[in-house]
Amino acid sequence: MTMLNIGRPTRPEAVDGAAGAHDTLTGGRGLLQDEALIFELDGWDKTGVDLPAAPPADDLGDLVRTAPIGLPGLSEPEAVRHYVRLSQKNHAIDLALYPLGSCTMKHNPRLNEKMARLPGFSDIHPLQPQSTVQGALELMDRLAHWLKTLTGMPAVALTPKAGAHGELCGLLAIRAAHEAAGQGHRKTVLAPTSAHGTNPATAAFVGYTVVEIAQTADGRVDLADLEAKLGDHVAAIMVTNPNTCGLFERDVVEIARLTHAAGAYFYCDGANFNAIVGRVRPGDLGVDAMHINLHKTFSTPHGGGGPGAGPVVLSAALAPFAPTPWIVHGENGYALIEQPEGEARAAFGRMCAFHGQMGMYVRAYAYMLSHGADGLRQVAEDAVLNANYLKARLSDLMSPAFPEGPCMHEALFDDAWLEGTGVTTLDFAKAMIDEGFHPMTMYFPLVVHGAMLIEPTETESKQELDRFVVALRALAGAAKAGEVERFKGAPFHAPLRRLDETLAARKPKLRWRPVADAPLAAE
Repeated sequence: MTMLNIGRPTRPEAVDGAAGAHDTLTGGRGLLQDEALIFELDGWDKTGVDLPAAPPADDLGDLVRTAPIGLPGLSEPEAVRHYVRLSQKNHAIDLALYPLGSCTMKHNPRLNEKMARLPGFSDIHPLQPQSTVQGALELMDRLAHWLKTLTGMPAVALTPKAGAHGELCGLLAIRAAHEAAGQGHRKTVLAPTSAHGTNPATAAFVGYTVVEIAQTADGRVDLADLEAKLGDHVAAIMVTNPNTCGLFERDVVEIARLTHAAGAYFYCDGANFNAIVGRVRPGDLGVDAMHINLHKTFSTPHGGGGPGAGPVVLSAALAPFAPTPWIVHGENGYALIEQPEGEARAAFGRMCAFHGQMGMYVRAYAYMLSHGADGLRQVAEDAVLNANYLKARLSDLMSPAFPEGPCMHEALFDDAWLEGTGVTTLDFAKAMIDEGFHPMTMYFPLVVHGAMLIEPTETESKQELDRFVVALRALAGAAKAGEVERFKGAPFHAPLRRLDETLAARKPKLRWRPVADAPLAAE
């Protein structure tokens, strides 16, 4: 099952004959063609497109450029090959299973992409008159309706552009609600030890002090510790359900009761909503605010610094404090308004300049329509079934972090089974690359030592899961058999060998600068 090496190795020492072969491949320039940056491919004036001469820019005054623009000159084949080579160095959901736990890297249906590219959605501008974008506003209104229906919540804010941005929205609404009730002294947010890292970070960003709640031996919120830490200083609790250990919080209703009895609000991190969509409505559990990662549950592309979306559903108590603008439907159609007529609101304002990511709304709504209510319920059932299948197939060789009972949408293993082998979680993950699979999430959640968090999602077939299981079982057997070198140097067959990730994080090189004495840069 060894993955073929796509493209040439990118380190001189990985080429037989090292220096000699390296010089031959690069013409003596000191760089392999497929490791060169696009700026380093530039050596003379060339372009894949002939552009007309620019007109005189007499009206620019002293703003006229006097130095070269600094962009590389490439022919069309060079540009195409450069980006194709880059794509071959990376893993993608279109190549194989992408088992990152918590991140839910699922297939993005091409139907969704086709819908998002319809001219009425893809080419609209946020500053168009609202009368010209009625279809887009109607789609947003329908999406909002189904998000409220699926969660059992009366209000939703579409604007947040990511999960953490949704957390910010929810906590700002909670803060506004407390201040409106004369409870502005509440400055503490409680979060479990297994919380997503963004939870305490967002709370601190809003100005709250974060206090950690202990976890029980079976991976759930410790109710006694929660009750001991609640009081009139607490603004909210932030709990992920299903949690980051891949487990459903059995006491979630009691958590909500204790929280509300203390005058605080219950914020639920909805990152794992795909495990319960169509089966459980968070509003019925006592949740006051929850963000929904559209990429995790409704198959829009994963944000990755680009077009994300994290709508936030709100309880009746927090609905008046939702960010503006709101979509309303009246005699003249749909409109975005800042203040409903005759209604006093204490909202904190806007989350961003415009109203979210239109392309993500279209994709999510297309996913909902193509599945229907029964299909969305099956999404949760298949996600949980797939994760439990992996847990059952691997538990005799690897050690489940919480072996008792079923998991939800992801299977969590610790590194106890690697003790004495000389192989670490990181080594095992790197060896997975040689088998053609992206590694699982490593070392998270932090409450599990050497964690390996695997989420197959609902979009993988049994055949794909079996291929994955065969590869992991073979690696586990090799680790226990003492084949340490198979792991310590991995990956051996990927386009890039193992990198110094610590150095890359601490001393990143984010900008290319020409080196005066380098032959390639001087040409």
